[in-house]
Amino acid sequence: MMRLSSDSPAGILRDVFTDARRQGRAAFIGYLPSGYPTKSDSAELMLSLASYADVIEVGIPFSDPMMDGPVIQDAGSVALNAGFRVKDSIESVRTITQCGGRSVVMSYWNPILQYGPEKYAEELAEAGGLGAIIPDLLPEESSRWALVCEKLGMAPIYLVAPSTNPERMARTVGAGDGFVYAASHMGVTGAQDSVSSDARNLVERVREYTDLPVAVGLGVSNGQQAAAIAEYADGVIVGSALIRAAADGRESLCALAKELNEGVRGV
Repeated sequence: MMRLSSDSPAGILRDVFTDARRQGRAAFIGYLPSGYPTKSDSAELMLSLASYADVIEVGIPFSDPMMDGPVIQDAGSVALNAGFRVKDSIESVRTITQCGGRSVVMSYWNPILQYGPEKYAEELAEAGGLGAIIPDLLPEESSRWALVCEKLGMAPIYLVAPSTNPERMARTVGAGDGFVYAASHMGVTGAQDSVSSDARNLVERVREYTDLPVAVGLGVSNGQQAAAIAEYADGVIVGSALIRAAADGRESLCALAKELNEGVRGV
């Protein structure tokens, strides 16, 4: 994929990492599902996280989350039972944009396909979204999504894992923009006691194929882990740990977000 211009949403997303690098730190990317635990509570939690995270991944809850661990699955079920609809994710993005934050969407392909990829992308861009992570959409199957992203200047963000072979690595990172999502271990999402040692090797491998920023996710649960990853990655992605904290209320979420923010800064 041809790199989108610096003033496009994808370019703005790349600049988040560039700015962090100039400050001598990694970027902090935090994930929360839209509509969790309710629409009104979700808006408050998103605004709170935006005070600490460089980018928020706005999750779209899905009824068949095959790649998610129990924490994200349960949170998604809570949101769906509370009446979440795909269009609510657009409002989450708008809320973040209006407070000066940056966001991307993370979703399985099916909800976006059912909504209408072109319609969803246009609404996402209008709300200030910078791109989307769709973990079950492979580059060779993503021509429809890639076309609309290129038209709107948004970043299609793809995942790589320790098992990704050289041919697939080149194809995957070549198809994306914004940043590369490096999954630190195989399997479903979820906070771990320690982050796999494969993560550093994976980041080094990705950098052989692209100059896009590389952010590490899957397993990060505290500031110490965030600091360790920030030593070699451009970004640190945290999801399940933030959801667990959010379940205890806004103050708990803010405390962990602050810890993670300080971790990527080496404070």
